[in-house]
Amino acid sequence: MLGETNVDRVSRRRQGTRNEILDAAWAVVRESGWSGLTQRSVAQRVGMRAPSLYGHFDSKLTIIDAMFGQAWAEFDATAAVQERDLPDDPRAALLTAATTWLDAMAADPERNALMNQRPVPGFTPSAESYAFAVQAIERLHRLLNRLGITDPDAADLWTAILAGLASQQNANDPGGQRWRRLLPRAVDMFLTEVRPDTARRKKAR
Repeated sequence: MLGETNVDRVSRRRQGTRNEILDAAWAVVRESGWSGLTQRSVAQRVGMRAPSLYGHFDSKLTIIDAMFGQAWAEFDATAAVQERDLPDDPRAALLTAATTWLDAMAADPERNALMNQRPVPGFTPSAESYAFAVQAIERLHRLLNRLGITDPDAADLWTAILAGLASQQNANDPGGQRWRRLLPRAVDMFLTEVRPDTARRKKAR
């Protein structure tokens, strides 16, 4: 690449290898579950020897930490793009955001488990990786404030509702609609609690 230094090329190649390792790790988890994820299984899938893998990730937990950060960073990037086009109407905005969330979590149950549950004993995300989750939650707080939702517990209530729906969908009707179809009612329940004025307007019609 024109104008690229040797340091830049090395850094780009190293990042490319890390991304390849993470892709392999996700593939292993989707095939064998979190208990099947080992450094050896990832190295074999990538086609490298285990000592070479250690040069990028020195333990299984560091691989999982990178997966955690990647999952939240990618979701937040999607939310950032969507945020610009969300309508001002609270119900419409929340239904759009909720549908995006549930579809993402239902499409990749293993990613949902890592982001929202504790599938790996002993794993705690690093501050660097957890920062991506914090960034996504801060984006949610901004959205709620923009929609006139100031209840201090609103974000916790919202994430609990969506996490519950995603877990039920993945556990009991993977690929189906059983819990996804409840999203409009879930949004109405949420707004009745945190924006009762919207509920009153609805009843007055």
